[in-house]
Amino acid sequence: MMPIRVLIADDEAVVRDSLRLLIEHEPGMVVVAEAADGVGAVERAAVSHPDVVLMDVQMPIMTGLEATRQLCREAAGPRVIVLTTFDLDEYAFEALQVGASGFLLKNSPPSDVLRAVRVASEGDALLAPELTRRLIDRFVRPGTARLADPRIEKLTERERETLTLVGRGLSNAEIAAKLFVTQTTARTYVSRILSKLGARDRAQLVVLAYETRLISV
Repeated sequence: MMPIRVLIADDEAVVRDSLRLLIEHEPGMVVVAEAADGVGAVERAAVSHPDVVLMDVQMPIMTGLEATRQLCREAAGPRVIVLTTFDLDEYAFEALQVGASGFLLKNSPPSDVLRAVRVASEGDALLAPELTRRLIDRFVRPGTARLADPRIEKLTERERETLTLVGRGLSNAEIAAKLFVTQTTARTYVSRILSKLGARDRAQLVVLAYETRLISV
């Protein structure tokens, strides 16, 4: 089995060093490139073809947000995990909107970082419900009216129910229990929603669920 290829982008050398040591000591993972700014992240990703990028959002020259936007334009691009602080950078929510697969606090335990890399490499999203809720509470203005998203009209009633549950951070197993269906059926619902909405993963479904007011803040 090929190792998971990781690119680390952070303007602090000590952060890059600690992440590199962590990942290189984990079987089945390898660091293929590092970058100290967003431009470097995009350029090195084009050459090294990482599976996962650990992306700081506050970087010089080009922010991690813009770098994430560029990397996620292509369906075959790498999965991006945003590195944020306890204050939840204002850019983190927008990073989810432009394609990031989730986010990690910079002081996350090593096991959480490794799990994030594995989850992202498998095409899923890393969304801790309590952190996601804090992000959305902070950056989606309560009560703001939004135009109906025509994409939602493509969904069946059951798919809308499923999208609402995904937005609340439920796993496929939890969705299955709520809807009284099997996990396989719940997984099928999620896959259909991803396809109909043209979303990369669950992270974008969470954002959409709040933006279209399927869930109120």
